[in-house]
Amino acid sequence: MNFRFPRDVAVFRPYLHFANVHNRRRLFSWYVKHFRTTSQARSSLSGGGSSSSNSQGNAFLVPGATVATLLMLGVLHARRLYDDKKVEEAREKGIEFEFRPDVKASFLRILPLRSISRAWGFLMSVDIPVWLRPHVYRAWARAFHSNLEEAALPLEEYASLRDFFVRTLKEGCRPINPNPYSLVSPVDGTILRFGKLNGAGAMIDQVKGFSYSVSSLLGASPLLSMLAEKNTEDDGSTIEQESTQREQSKKSWWRVSLASPKVRETISECPMKGLYYCVIYLKPGDYHRIHSPVDWNVLVRRHFSGRLFPVNERATRTIRNLYVENERVVLEGLWQQGFMAIAAVGATNIGSIELFIEPELRTNRPRKKLIPSEPPEEHLYEPKGVGVMLKKGDEVAAFNMGSTVVLVFQAPTSNSPKNNDASEFEFSIRRGDKIRVGEALGVWHA
Repeated sequence: MNFRFPRDVAVFRPYLHFANVHNRRRLFSWYVKHFRTTSQARSSLSGGGSSSSNSQGNAFLVPGATVATLLMLGVLHARRLYDDKKVEEAREKGIEFEFRPDVKASFLRILPLRSISRAWGFLMSVDIPVWLRPHVYRAWARAFHSNLEEAALPLEEYASLRDFFVRTLKEGCRPINPNPYSLVSPVDGTILRFGKLNGAGAMIDQVKGFSYSVSSLLGASPLLSMLAEKNTEDDGSTIEQESTQREQSKKSWWRVSLASPKVRETISECPMKGLYYCVIYLKPGDYHRIHSPVDWNVLVRRHFSGRLFPVNERATRTIRNLYVENERVVLEGLWQQGFMAIAAVGATNIGSIELFIEPELRTNRPRKKLIPSEPPEEHLYEPKGVGVMLKKGDEVAAFNMGSTVVLVFQAPTSNSPKNNDASEFEFSIRRGDKIRVGEALGVWHA
C-alpha cells in the first residue's frame, strides 16, 4: 500500500527547510561561477585583437583608478558647462573680461600642481577593462563634445584614457589647405588672440588689461635679437645700438648655427616682413595633436620647466604671466618668410608634452627646487643651420588633455598702414572662432 503525505506535514518540515537552503547555496555558487567565466571570456574575446590592451586580473572588478577618472570627468563636465555659459553670456552682451586677480589664483600658487599632474598622468595611463572602454570614452565624448567617428581605431583598442586623448584620426579628417600662400592652424581649438607685433620686444595681450612680452614667452632668442637688429637698421638707428646687439648675440651658439650663407640669404631676401602672433586654446574634448603650420626648418628646441597652472578662460584673466610661468616647449626655426616659433604651453593635469621629432624629451619631471628659476634647457637640432625639416601638416607634438599653442611668425607686411598691399599677410579668422588643423589662419599673395 502506498502512503501519501501532504507537503505540509510537520514531521518533514526540518528536512524540507534544509533542502531549500542547500539548493539556494548551490544556485548562488553556480551564478557567481558563471558570471566570472562569462566576464573573463568577454574580456579575452574583446582584447584578442589588440596586442597592447590585454588586462590581467579579475575582469569584472573595476579598478579604483577608473572610478576616480569617472568622478573627475563629472566634475570637469559640470565646471565646463558653468564656464561656457558665463563666457557665452558675456559675448552676447559685448563684454570683454578684464584682468582681475582673485583668491583662487593665489591659492593655486601654493598647491603642488606638478605633483598632482604627474599623479593624474599616472591614473590616465592605467589600463581600463576592455568591456568598459567604450562606455568611458563615450561618456567623455558626450561631456566634452568629442567626435568619436573620427577616431582611427575602434574604442576597445585604446587601452587607457591617455591613449584615447592622443589618438590619431582617420585619413582625410583634417585636409590641409593646399594654397601655397596660406598659413594653417596647427591644432584644433578656439582662437583667443591674434594680431601684428611691433618688433621683437612687443607685447602680446593675455587678456584685456594684462600683457606679456614675446621674449619672455620664447626665451632669450638670438634669432629674435637679429630681427630686432634688422628693424633698428631699417629705422635708421645709431651704430652704437647696432654693435651692442651684435655683441650680445655673439655669446650664443645660434650665431654659429646661422652663419651659413643659406640662412643669411633667407633673411635678406625678404626685407619687408612683419611679426605676427596667434593664440589657440585646446579644450579637453579637442583633437590633441600639433601639426606643422607651414613648410619650415626647426633649428632649436627650448624647454621651460615652469609651473602647471590651468589655462582656461578664468585662469587667463586671474593669473599673471600665465603662459610665461607655465611649463612649455618652444620650437624655433625658419620658413620661406623668415622667423617661425611654436610654443606648446602645458597646464594642470597635463603630465607631459610629447615631441614626435624628439621622442626622448621628458616634461613635468620632479624638481629639487621649489622655485621655478632654472634656465630653459636648449637643444640644437642637427645638422647645424638646417635642423629638422617639416612639411605643412606633419605631426609635431601631442598634449595630454587640453592646453594652449602660441604661434609667433614673420610674414609679408607693408610700410604704411594706409597702403592696402595685396602681398601683405592678412588673418582670415576672428576671436572666438572654432578652428581645425589644416584650416587657414591667414593668407598673402606673391
